[in-house]
Amino acid sequence: MAAATISIEQDQFCCSVCLEVLRDPVTIPCGHSYCLDCIEDYWNRTKQKGQYSCPQCRQVFNPRPLLSRNTVLGEVVEQFQRSGLKASAQTLVKPDEVKCSVCTGRKSKAVKSCLVCMQSYCVAHLRVHEERFHGKTHKLLPASDQLREKMCPQHDKSLRLYCRTDQHSVCTQCLKERHKGHDTVSVAEERSAQQKKLQETCSKSVQKLKDTEKELRYIIGYIKHSTEAAVDESERIFSRLIRSIEKQGSEVKELIRVQERAAVSQAEELLEKLQREIVELRRTDAELEKLCRSEDHVHFLQSSKSFHFPTKTVEMPRTDALQYLMYKTTKGALADLKDSLAETLEKEFQKISEKVISLKETSNQSTSEKTKAKNSVQFNSEPKTRDDFLQYYNDLTLDPNTANPYLNFSDGRRVVTTRLEPQPYPDHPDRFTNWAQVLCRAGMAGRCYWEVEWVGKGGVSIGVCYKNMSRSGGGSDSKLGHNSKSWSLDCSNSVCSFQHNKESATIGALCGSRIGVYLDLRAGTLSFYNVSETMVLLHKVKTTFTQPVYPGFWVGLGSVLKLCSP
Repeated sequence: MAAATISIEQDQFCCSVCLEVLRDPVTIPCGHSYCLDCIEDYWNRTKQKGQYSCPQCRQVFNPRPLLSRNTVLGEVVEQFQRSGLKASAQTLVKPDEVKCSVCTGRKSKAVKSCLVCMQSYCVAHLRVHEERFHGKTHKLLPASDQLREKMCPQHDKSLRLYCRTDQHSVCTQCLKERHKGHDTVSVAEERSAQQKKLQETCSKSVQKLKDTEKELRYIIGYIKHSTEAAVDESERIFSRLIRSIEKQGSEVKELIRVQERAAVSQAEELLEKLQREIVELRRTDAELEKLCRSEDHVHFLQSSKSFHFPTKTVEMPRTDALQYLMYKTTKGALADLKDSLAETLEKEFQKISEKVISLKETSNQSTSEKTKAKNSVQFNSEPKTRDDFLQYYNDLTLDPNTANPYLNFSDGRRVVTTRLEPQPYPDHPDRFTNWAQVLCRAGMAGRCYWEVEWVGKGGVSIGVCYKNMSRSGGGSDSKLGHNSKSWSLDCSNSVCSFQHNKESATIGALCGSRIGVYLDLRAGTLSFYNVSETMVLLHKVKTTFTQPVYPGFWVGLGSVLKLCSP
C-alpha cells in the first residue's frame, strides 16, 4: 500500500511537459500545474492567433493567463524532494536493461517503448505518456534500445510486414512501391512461422545429437568390451607361453642333472678303483718295509722280485671338456634360443602393432569418410585441384636423429643442404651412415599430402620408406627407392625417374621446382605431382602398404631442399 501511495504522489508532482518533478510550480485556470519555464516555453512555441491551451485538457484561454508561483504546491514539492521518496520510488536501471529516455540524472528502467515518440519510458513516465496521449494511436512495445531498427529507413514507418520474396521486413509504403505484388505477411505471422521452423530444426538437431550420443556410448562400451576380451586372451596366451617356457626350462635342468649324475658316477667309479689300489699299495709298502729290515741279503734279493708296483696311472676325466659340454654348449644353445625367441616375438609384436594401428586408421578414416560423404565429397576419388590436395596437407618435421652427418639444416630445420665436411651429430642407431638422407619424425597413415621445393645441380630424391629400412652401409638396403621398403622420385635438371626395389622407370616430363606428394595408405596409392597453377601428375604407384611410411629425402651435393607450407 505504501508503494502505491508513493506512486500516486509522484504523479501528482510531475510536469506533463518535461515529465519531471515540478520546478517552480504554477497552476493555470483549468487547475493543472506545470513548471513555470515549461508552460511559458510551451505557450511561446504554440502561440496561434492569441489563443493559449492547456497541454493536458486542451482548454483554450484568451487572453494569456497571468502566471504566478503556487507557493503551497511548491512547499509540498520541496518536502517531497527532501523526503527522498523520488529516489525510492524509481527502479534504477541495470547495465543490461533499457534506460528510460525521459529520466534525467540517474536513469530508471524502461518498461515500454513508443514507436511514434521513438522513446522508452519507465513506469512513472509511461503513466504520464498514457494520460497525455490518451485516445491517440501510439504503438507501444516492450522496452528496446533498437527502436530505429524497427523503423523503415526509407519511409520512417514501422516495419509491420515481412516480404518473403526478398526475405526482409518492410513497411506499408514499401509494399506499395518496391515490394508490390510480392508474397508478404505480417511480421508476427512470419515470426511465428520461423519460430516454429527453428524449434523443429532444433528438435531434430537435439534428437540427432541424442542418437549420436547413444551410438557413441554403444561404441565406447563395445571398445571396452573388445579391449577386455583382447587383454584376457593375450594374458591367457602369454600364460600358456610362460608355462611352456617354464616346462622346457625344467626339462633342460633335468637333462643337465642327468649329465651331471653320469659324469659324477664315472668319476666316483674311478675314485673307488683308485682307493682300492691305494690300499693294496699300502699293504705292499708294509711288506717292503719289513723286508728292508732283514739282514739276509740273499733273501731280500729273492723276495724283492715278487713286488709289483702299478705303473699305469688312472685316466682322469676331462673337466675342461665337461665344462664346455655342460656350460658353454648349454649357454650357447640357450643364448641362440633367446635370440631366436626375441626375434620371433619382435616380429609377432610388430604384426600385432600394425594390425592395431590398421584398425585405428580404418576407424578414423571411416569416420572421416562418413563426414566427407555427408558433405557430398567423393572420398574414394583422388583429389583433382591443389585446393583438394591441401585438405589432406601434413606439416612435416624432420628427424635430426636420422640425418646423415654431411647434411646441414637451416630455417628451423626446414631447409636441408649437403656439405663437404661432416657435422658434429651424436651417434644414434637411426642415423644414415653413408647416404646423405634424412627422414621425418612422424609416420604417414590414411590420406596425406605434402610439398617440397628443390634447386641445384646435384639433384634430390623425394620418397617414403618403412621405419625398419636399413640405415647403415652404402648398399641398396639403405638407399631410398633401391629396396623393397622404400619408394622415391629422383629429380635432376636433366632427367626424372621413379625408383623402387632396384627397378627404375624414366618419366617423360621433367621435375618442377615444387613437388607435391599424395599418399593414400589404405587405397595403396602414392602419387608425385609438379605443383603449379595446375597439378601435373608425374608418376603414380599402386601397391599394398603393410605399415605406416615415413617421408624421406636424399640431397645431392650442390642442391637445396625445402619443406613447404601450404
